[in-house]
Amino acid sequence: MNRLFLLRHARAAWAEPGERDFDRPLTDEGRSESIAVGAMMRENGYRPARVVCSPARRALETWRGVAETLDMKPSEALLSETLYTADAGGYLAIVRNIGASQDSLLIVGHNPTIEDLALGLSPAGVGPARADLDKGFPTGGLAVLAFERDLSEAMLGVGTLEAFFMPADH
Repeated sequence: MNRLFLLRHARAAWAEPGERDFDRPLTDEGRSESIAVGAMMRENGYRPARVVCSPARRALETWRGVAETLDMKPSEALLSETLYTADAGGYLAIVRNIGASQDSLLIVGHNPTIEDLALGLSPAGVGPARADLDKGFPTGGLAVLAFERDLSEAMLGVGTLEAFFMPADH
């Protein structure tokens, strides 16, 4: 079974006057969320083989907290500007291109795109996961999708939402 992890960046501060949206840092709560998500991943044996992260500051800081909790190096992530600007189709193209021959891939990105992709890829869910996702994708939320085929063949409607975690769950 191949897995795709879709992680929305943790809670970020509002932009200060003159500050670009791209440069918004995590709040203290956001830093705690990123560590909580990493702990949930560790507890469930979820360690991605490959990571692709938006270069926006809040996404990078989220990945840093997760990486440290998983004993991974933050520098292991491939940065993709596409994750800051693209729609779900752009995210899916990254999954297909980077996911080839990977049994697991973590995408650290932004809403509404992360939510749109999770909903589009997984018409079915296990247990309460789908009902939780249908309520929205909070900051620091993590969708775990399972695929019977290689991630390079991922397409709408063929994944199963295996789990959906929110930092408040931990």
